[in-house]
Amino acid sequence: MKCNMGKTDRILRAVLGLILLGWGLMNSCIIADIVGVILLATAAIRLCPLYTLLGINSGCEAKKEEAKKEEEQQ
Repeated sequence: MKCNMGKTDRILRAVLGLILLGWGLMNSCIIADIVGVILLATAAIRLCPLYTLLGINSGCEAKKEEAKKEEEQQ
């Protein structure tokens, strides 16, 4: 499975997911809990299905491809 999220993206998703999950549990807000779990899951597996549909890649594969292109140009 290819990853499409970078380190910064994963950290932001994990932090926001934990905040939403905690807030949702304290306030009995199911929607916040669901969104929090989704954010935590996508951060854990390094794959965002929405990014795949939109063709966005902020992750490890994009950086590897850029490095390969730079090496080929030299």
